[in-house]
Amino acid sequence: MVQRPVIVYPPDEEGGRRVRIDGVILGRAFHERDVLVFLRRAGLPDWDQVDVATTKLIEWRGGGPEVWTH
Repeated sequence: MVQRPVIVYPPDEEGGRRVRIDGVILGRAFHERDVLVFLRRAGLPDWDQVDVATTKLIEWRGGGPEVWTH
């Protein structure tokens, strides 16, 4: 289960955003659906896209879940 904040970094030149959970970079997301996959793998299987867009657990750097361009 995720205990510490999830950080989604600003988009890079290709529109990917690094996702870090509990201090570990899990990969690059290209849409909030990708962030959802990372969260489910990290122990939040019941989450959906609304949770991703509204939770205080995620720190969106460089724009919120609607920002995917550099």
